[in-house]
Amino acid sequence: MAGLSTYWEPIRGKEKTTTVFYTTLINKMKVLVATEKPFAKVAVDGIREVIEKAGYELVLLEKYTEKKQLLDAVAQADAMIIRSDIVDAEVLDAAKNLKIVVRAGAGYDNIDLEAATAHKVVAMNTPGQNSNAVAELALGLMVYGVRNLYNGTSGTELKGKKLGIHAFGNVGRNVARIAKGFGMDIYAYDAYCPDEAMIKEGVTPVHSANELYKTCDVVSLHIPATAETKNSINYALLSQMPKGAMLVNTARKEVINEPELIQLMEERADFRYMADIMPAADAEMREKFAGRYFATPKKMGAQTAEANINAGIAAANQIVDFIANGNTRFQVNK
Repeated sequence: MAGLSTYWEPIRGKEKTTTVFYTTLINKMKVLVATEKPFAKVAVDGIREVIEKAGYELVLLEKYTEKKQLLDAVAQADAMIIRSDIVDAEVLDAAKNLKIVVRAGAGYDNIDLEAATAHKVVAMNTPGQNSNAVAELALGLMVYGVRNLYNGTSGTELKGKKLGIHAFGNVGRNVARIAKGFGMDIYAYDAYCPDEAMIKEGVTPVHSANELYKTCDVVSLHIPATAETKNSINYALLSQMPKGAMLVNTARKEVINEPELIQLMEERADFRYMADIMPAADAEMREKFAGRYFATPKKMGAQTAEANINAGIAAANQIVDFIANGNTRFQVNK
């Protein structure tokens, strides 16, 4: 949308100075919020405040039902905020003016990073904004699991159990913080995190995934879905876990080797799997493993009012900082 900008300029003559006012037509930067699953109103209000204070125009596309609606909306956008919405090569082809896309959340596998780079579009995430929400859900799933899905039978307690945190990033750190309150012994494996950082948080570092799974009664997954990690949580790894073990997945579905997980659970009636990502084999697993398997109908780790607001406003601030100052701190493509 065009806007009017008024400014003045002094014209100095021989005898006097005259102030002449000019009115010019300027184009505002357009920031598109494209969310098939919308932000809460309070989050949208916060995003709008940040964007409009910077002098940009906010455009909302909420609850869209066809990709064409997204393609039409992004055509004039200079920047875009998304949640779980897919930004692929087709979307980027349609976005002739797009300079930056921010995924409001930690994961960003819904953005085609190679295509973004090819289109000279900066892709960012908002790490840390959803971390506490995901961590609280992970602990909630653990309680639900050890209490046999609240089916009325006698369960066990988390206190004194060994918790393994697979990837010690923002979420992993929050899981450790909360788990301390349950009296759990906490271990972590992260090839990219120095031992000192874990020890500082009261966590015992281990130096391989095998060691983590062999040691811990409960493992909480926080690894991203990459070429290296996809299908990496498999029979060989899980079979090393102690009797009564539980795997909690609030990360990504793709990291689980589902056929091998099913094989393990068929062989081990003591093994439990709690997930925030419904497996492709959900129906089969519900039938076979009643009382020791649960998956949320939709991924809901970040679905709290607080996380919703935090991630949305962080995305808006990152866009403004990038456009105004060129800050690429949270860029995830090259």
